[in-house]
Amino acid sequence: MRDHSEAEFRRKLVVCSERAAQFSKAETLPESLSLEKIDQVVEWCYQHNWLDDTRFAERYLAGRSRKGYGPQRIRIELGQKGIDKNLIDETLTASEIDWSKQAFDLAERKFSLPFPTEWKEKSRVQRYLMTKDFFTEDIRAIFANFDD
Repeated sequence: MRDHSEAEFRRKLVVCSERAAQFSKAETLPESLSLEKIDQVVEWCYQHNWLDDTRFAERYLAGRSRKGYGPQRIRIELGQKGIDKNLIDETLTASEIDWSKQAFDLAERKFSLPFPTEWKEKSRVQRYLMTKDFFTEDIRAIFANFDD
């Protein structure tokens, strides 16, 4: 089971509540959870340390970076999951991830060494890393030690 952000958890509660009310013909089930009840459930989860947006953001960053995604992609995905922009910035800044090294390692796995020096092949590596949403500076740093 994975962590969820507060926003994700709230959405899931609302969807499950609506789905249960829609398909329920039994009189014992409530029609749907009120927003007040959802707030109580979320508060209970926070009190028991089951919900923590900071922990979620840190784990999400670690997992996605291991899979080869760059900081721009991770920033967008965390925003889509309802994480506050300030918390995203803090998490990315506090992480000790060397994005240039991440980009290098990813390119090395995909294309192997030595990296191409010919423009056409070099642009292939750059395009691949751009699809993973690495910053241009990190991509350029890969080729800094090679002669053009």
